[in-house]
Amino acid sequence: MTKYVLNSGALKKYPEKGQAFLAEIVKGLGPNPKMLICLFAQAREDWEDKIGGYKDLMGNAPQGVSVSFELAFPDKFEEQIKRSDIVYIHGGDDDLLEYRFSKFDLPKIWEGKVVATSSAGSNLVVKQYWTCDWRVCREGRGVVPIKFIPHFDSDFGATDPRGPINWQQAYEELKNYGDKSLPIHALEEGDFIVINQ
Repeated sequence: MTKYVLNSGALKKYPEKGQAFLAEIVKGLGPNPKMLICLFAQAREDWEDKIGGYKDLMGNAPQGVSVSFELAFPDKFEEQIKRSDIVYIHGGDDDLLEYRFSKFDLPKIWEGKVVATSSAGSNLVVKQYWTCDWRVCREGRGVVPIKFIPHFDSDFGATDPRGPINWQQAYEELKNYGDKSLPIHALEEGDFIVINQ
């Protein structure tokens, strides 16, 4: 069974929600789980600079748990997953993330693992989503059979020249897009859902 823990994003703004997210990710994995941090939605030149911040964010584990971290690389990704308990796919650019994941057989490569995602990482694995960057509905990889809106009802994009996001309009657009039978998860920042499959 693979456990998916999908987060809406902006964990740095909500430390208590971040702690709850991490506690859910490491639940049942013993005292020394291994986390693979995937920054494929970020520019490659930023990975080493950013990894420290993600370690800090994800390093506040529950008492008695010590998480070890490894930075993911596309050319070693499948081998790195094999020696990890958790695959954490951080957010960023939806297009860049989809491009970097296009060669991998999802969900086969992480079967039996915990897959934790944030924002664009969540968009990647769901069936359909509304992207805050492009403000349109899109198809995800369909691993998790839901619709998803990250950063819901937040100030995401408040300084965007297009103006603030109309969240109710975004919800209606996703509701009427594609498979209308799928449940919609429009999560406020820092919130997450757990799906086992």
